[in-house]
Parts: sequence; C-alpha cells; structure tokens
Amino acid sequence: MEEQEFRRKYQNLKILKNIQAYLKSEGEEESVVYPIRVPQELVYQMVQLQGPESADRLIHHIFSIGISIWSEKLFQESFGTPENLKAFIDQLKEKEPSHK
Repeated sequence: MEEQEFRRKYQNLKILKNIQAYLKSEGEEESVVYPIRVPQELVYQMVQLQGPESADRLIHHIFSIGISIWSEKLFQESFGTPENLKAFIDQLKEKEPSHK
C-alpha cells in the first residue's frame, strides 16, 4: 500500500472512531457549530408544538441518522469489509511508532 493511501485510510479510521464515540455518547461530548441549515418551518413548528428542547433533540436525532449513514459510506469506501479493516489495523500496529 502506498504511503498516501495508508495516510488517507488512517485519517478515515480516526474519523470513524470519533463518530462511533460520538454516537455512543448520545451527543453528550458534543461540539457546536453554527449555523446549521434546517428547514425553517420544521424548527418553528417543533418549537410551537413541543418547545425548544424538543426541537433541539429532533435536530440532533436527524444529525445522528445522517452521520451514521455517512460514516457507513466512508467505511465502505475506505475499507469495504471488516476483514480489510482488520488487515489495515494489523498493518497500522506494525507501523505505529511512525504514525502517532
């Protein structure tokens, strides 16, 4: 595997691990980035019906679904199968001192 491809896969692995930790924490370890674009009427109606905390939970839920789908696509593009991921991790362990 070429060094450039190895680095790309290593970076993608770090992204996937971070997404996994984020989803397991149910958003408790969050970073906030504004502005986020959402349909204005969705937020307005949710606030009207159930209050601002409900709207925030809904937006977080929608984001969690989207990031789950996106991370699955990233996994497929980067590794394809769990076996390929394991082989990459084994290779990473061999090179570990130079990639920390």
